[in-house]
Amino acid sequence: MGKQQRIVIVGAGPVGSLAALYAANRGHQVDIYELRSDLRDPSTVPLNFTKSINLALSERGINALRHAGQPRLIEHVLGATIPMRGRMIHGRRVNGDLYEEPQDYDAHGRCILAIDRGGLNKRLLDMLEEMPNVTFHFSHKLTGADFRKNKAWFEVRENGASKPRGQLASEIEVDFDFMIGADGAHSAVRYHMMKFTRMDYQQVYIDAVWCEFHIRPRTTAPDDDEPLMSKFAISPNHLHIWPGKEFMFIAIPSDDGSFTCTLFAPGSLYEYLESDPSGALVAPFFDKHFPGVTSLIPPEELVASFQRNPHLPLISIKCKPHSYGSSVALVGDAAHAMVPFYGQGMNAGFEDVRILFEILDKHERIAQDEAGEAEGPSPASTRARALAEYTAVRVPDAHAINDLALQNYVEMRASVLSPIYRLRKFLEETLSKYAPSLGWQTKYSRVSFGNERYSEVVAKTERQSRLLARGLAALVGAPVLAGGILWLMRYKRTVDVGLRAAFGSVDHMVELLVR
Repeated sequence: MGKQQRIVIVGAGPVGSLAALYAANRGHQVDIYELRSDLRDPSTVPLNFTKSINLALSERGINALRHAGQPRLIEHVLGATIPMRGRMIHGRRVNGDLYEEPQDYDAHGRCILAIDRGGLNKRLLDMLEEMPNVTFHFSHKLTGADFRKNKAWFEVRENGASKPRGQLASEIEVDFDFMIGADGAHSAVRYHMMKFTRMDYQQVYIDAVWCEFHIRPRTTAPDDDEPLMSKFAISPNHLHIWPGKEFMFIAIPSDDGSFTCTLFAPGSLYEYLESDPSGALVAPFFDKHFPGVTSLIPPEELVASFQRNPHLPLISIKCKPHSYGSSVALVGDAAHAMVPFYGQGMNAGFEDVRILFEILDKHERIAQDEAGEAEGPSPASTRARALAEYTAVRVPDAHAINDLALQNYVEMRASVLSPIYRLRKFLEETLSKYAPSLGWQTKYSRVSFGNERYSEVVAKTERQSRLLARGLAALVGAPVLAGGILWLMRYKRTVDVGLRAAFGSVDHMVELLVR
């Protein structure tokens, strides 16, 4: 990609915006096409008609921002985050008392960062707007693409709305060198890409529905000693969980002092709560299963949010390949939409962008070295080899994090209450902290505080699990084995004494047996 290319980015969300930033910093002409109107406009309706779950930014995402070629980007983004050092588990004891139990994410004190999706998106778009080689095309819907001829067609919409039936829509044709699909789980780029490559595709809706709620900021006068805490009704430095085994309620802090909350539950539970149109079942359900929530969110607000906000499904998508020829690649949810329970959706998407451009850069350098002073291979052929490697590298990792995200739903809603889970977490964190030479880390730490490949994290975690199981078995088995040896020794002595009493001596006993 040494020569200037025309790069088309479809999707102006955080992942698409970061991809545009990477491409623009390499000197290419970048055109960003977005189905919705300008995402910085508060009147723009999100695709799912609700505000997104607050995002968790961790090391992978930060690392991708760090390599974007914009030194002030990290400071710009991190200035609007809130560190969360762990989970805060809420419940009620047998005597009826409410309790809060913190569970740190990391034995070394590292944190993930809560960030507002809209605020992050605005910062990235503002930075792109300052770049002369970037052009925005809002209210443009991808309606067709020919990835052999490198042409795409977009329907131009008015304020993000399509034309009524019977009216001809305005459509434009666009030529490009390379297209990046960052247009979400229901990606139009992926849909049109399927016409050109034999794509394996898996879409799964899990039996969980989500609805959004809010905890308002405190209105009390600020405390001079704790100015930050004074805004928040509960700790701002934790992800709060009310586990219910089959369902859960979570709360993530926002920098204005509020919390974005989400109820995750099976569809059957939502049907039960919806069965009374007045909402009379909602508050009693929360009082029973999520103790303390109705003191943070008044019952009338709970009911209003439950009735007003959409009840939305959770989807997990895997596909292979993530690219076709030299003309198109998928990143973010377009390549691997995942459930939100590991907080890795955006981070994995950002990492896609970093890895994609690192591989493109590598193949460009290889092509230049091979060519010398002669004219080297075309940018298209160089890019084709790079995209093939991108798919080979990224697909197993994308599939791995999708699976991990599904598994973490069970951990968050149920395992956090398990003594076995707590024991294992304690042992792994102790080994990580006090025996660092062993290289032992929890799975969560590897995923959230490092940049190892997701597939390698899975392999290392499985190996650690086997070693830990053997170690525990040895610890448990050692006393049993010792007790057995002592019993056998005592039994042998008892038998030996009895035989000597009966036969006088062992030699005499043998003589009798021989006869």
